[in-house]
Amino acid sequence: MNDWETPDDVRLSPRERVALLIIEAELRQDRRLVHRMGATPGRSRRHRGAWLPLAFLLLVCASVFTAVVGIRTSDPSLLWCFALLWPLTLLQGLRLLCRATRRRSPSGGGVTPWL
Repeated sequence: MNDWETPDDVRLSPRERVALLIIEAELRQDRRLVHRMGATPGRSRRHRGAWLPLAFLLLVCASVFTAVVGIRTSDPSLLWCFALLWPLTLLQGLRLLCRATRRRSPSGGGVTPWL
């Protein structure tokens, strides 16, 4: 069965084929519909999913830096920055952990896509 046949082997006329192609082209240009269908043009899911691990790593680095420098200098502003950064870091780590456990393959093995 090719693209132009239905399960009942009914073929589309050339006029119907052109009309169908025009409708499909117009639907592909509707960004909201494309977004709802889950296929964003120009971006893959892997590319979009790379921001969470990157944000987590940056928050970990910033938290460790502010903690170490704040303790060494006894500067209250750096310690307060650490107090604000640490919960955000834990939240992002929890989100990353949830993503890793949710994206497992049905067989239970395999590497998660963000590694």
